[in-house]
Amino acid sequence: MALADAGGPAPVPAAKPIVDEAARLRGELAKIKLPPGFEITLYALVPGARTIAVGPQGKMIFVGTPGTQVYALPVRPGAALVGEVSEFAPATMKKMPHGVCFANDGTLFVAEQNRILSFANAEADYDKLAPKAQTVVAQGQLIPAEDESDNHSTRVCRIGPDNKLYVSLGQPYNVPPKDKQAQFARLGIGAIIRMDRDGKRRKIYASGIRNSVGLDFNPADKTLWFTDNQVDRMGDDIPPGELNRATKPGQNFGFPWYGGGHVRTNEYKDETPPKDVVFPEVEMVAHAADLGMTFYTGSQFPKDYRGGIFSVQHGSWNRTVPVGARVMFTSLKPDGTAAKSEPFAEGWLEPDGSYWGRPVDAAQLPDGSLLVTDDYNGALYRIAYTAR
Repeated sequence: MALADAGGPAPVPAAKPIVDEAARLRGELAKIKLPPGFEITLYALVPGARTIAVGPQGKMIFVGTPGTQVYALPVRPGAALVGEVSEFAPATMKKMPHGVCFANDGTLFVAEQNRILSFANAEADYDKLAPKAQTVVAQGQLIPAEDESDNHSTRVCRIGPDNKLYVSLGQPYNVPPKDKQAQFARLGIGAIIRMDRDGKRRKIYASGIRNSVGLDFNPADKTLWFTDNQVDRMGDDIPPGELNRATKPGQNFGFPWYGGGHVRTNEYKDETPPKDVVFPEVEMVAHAADLGMTFYTGSQFPKDYRGGIFSVQHGSWNRTVPVGARVMFTSLKPDGTAAKSEPFAEGWLEPDGSYWGRPVDAAQLPDGSLLVTDDYNGALYRIAYTAR
């Protein structure tokens, strides 16, 4: 189960009748602790739900998975269960279509393990068997085929303020062997890459990253923030997970010389790190598996949440005392740096250390409520502020 701590998918329970499964999950949601005035409800059942992209027209939601499907479902107000969930572009074969993100013109990008596709009219064409797809990066051209792995291959993507496509490329080792490091650095494996929307002019934007499974741009100052999963098997309490901020192209965030935060890896402890390593804005608890994140730009939540970051911890897989399985909130200072991180929604982790759910990603709905995915249960939850 090494994938769970590294951002990989949790096992999905066998399918159950929708009515029974919805009733079960509604009962479990009573365990979730939220700040006063907030409530969480079951929004939809989506098999293997991981990443979320809400269409710019506010009509449709697309959900990426680590399997072979992307799912589409409509935006619905209120707390009623959305039952209209369908596979998107089922005639297009996909492999790990985990990363989904929208451009403002309505183009949906799907970042697979080793390919990127785009769909120009996804919100309108969501129910077509074979909506027209454009190849942004051809199969086998994102990373070398020989470096494909089950480890750290769940891509995430965003369209930046510059209208370019940003994609994270996790590297396929706990710590890469030294004979691979130069090649990985050259190809952008263990980095966030940037390219034009047609795949041209590809460059490395940020390097020294182990496995980022969540990124977003601060709309206030256009900086790129991203989570990073750090090295396993160094102990329960080191190294920390990371929430990072990239202020310009070309910055290095320290991996593999640092395993997380300021903790040196055993494998590279005698190597000289690059100059000007950028250390994390926030050091999260070790091994909580920090995954998806989003800036909150809505007005439904109280003003203290506006402009801050919601990030999701999938939960640890081999820590002696399990941690995570919660949604964190990070507020920002006036200068755009991190102020304070604290739990916002927690309770998927049972007192005995077992999980009844594994949250993955968060995204904002048009009404300002927050969607959270759970890949263990194949579910989307909606968190809304109801105190008025």
